[in-house]
Amino acid sequence: MTYDLLDPKNDFVFKRIFGSEKNTEILLAFLNRILHKDVEEPMLTEIVLLNPYTDKDSPSDKQSIFDIKAKRADGSIVNVEMQLFNRYDNEKRALYYWGKQYTEQLKEGEPYKRLKKCVVINILDFTIIQNERYHNVFRLWEDSERILFSEDEEIHILELSKLIGKSAPKTSGLLNWLLFLKTKNKRYWEVLKMNEPILGKAMKELEYLSQDEEARRLYEMRQKALHDEASSIAGAKEEGKKEGKLEEKEKVAKILLQENMDVPLIMKATGLTEDVILQLKSNIFSLKRKNESS
Repeated sequence: MTYDLLDPKNDFVFKRIFGSEKNTEILLAFLNRILHKDVEEPMLTEIVLLNPYTDKDSPSDKQSIFDIKAKRADGSIVNVEMQLFNRYDNEKRALYYWGKQYTEQLKEGEPYKRLKKCVVINILDFTIIQNERYHNVFRLWEDSERILFSEDEEIHILELSKLIGKSAPKTSGLLNWLLFLKTKNKRYWEVLKMNEPILGKAMKELEYLSQDEEARRLYEMRQKALHDEASSIAGAKEEGKKEGKLEEKEKVAKILLQENMDVPLIMKATGLTEDVILQLKSNIFSLKRKNESS
């Protein structure tokens, strides 16, 4: 029986692979490749999932966020979120989730010293950072001397869109994991597994899910919800553009009306209908009378 692989970038599938209790070994290996590239910290050896995948998660809900929340041995919090579509305001979104995680640690009356580091990891299938690096890390620095204000804030942006043209590397590292997520093509799998042996377990999990009838049904539900959300966002953005253009046209029409230009000429100049222009003319006249009476 032949089957198409499910897209591991789908947040429902991503959480099934990386956010299940049985797959903490996969999550640990992935996080170690993300978190320990440029910083001198001990490698993660254990992690506790705070919101593991359960069958109660609703793939059909457009508002569902299939993120992964985990706690490290030192108490610090890690949040991983996969985003297929650009919801815009991504920087504010990342800061909001970081702030929410950070403040939720404290109960009323507890001292600030109990606050632990929070790490936000956003994996995006689009580009928001204008450089060529597919992995960017942000922290709180002093502008002039690059003094670290606090190590409690750490935000990772991984952009899969920047992997176009990249082939399987010859060494271990994060790129192997990202290439697995980026493409459903199994052509590189053997090389990726050689570089990152734990990736083999992630690949087996993806193959299992791809052959499971119920998993495919839930996957299709989630794909539809995500596409509906993307269409709504695109529609709202286009509507905003139209409203902006209409506002500009009305501004021009008001200026021409105040210069006593004939309505047909204003219609030709702005593309507005006669009814709209006459209503603008009426509004201008009413405002003028109100000012004169006051």
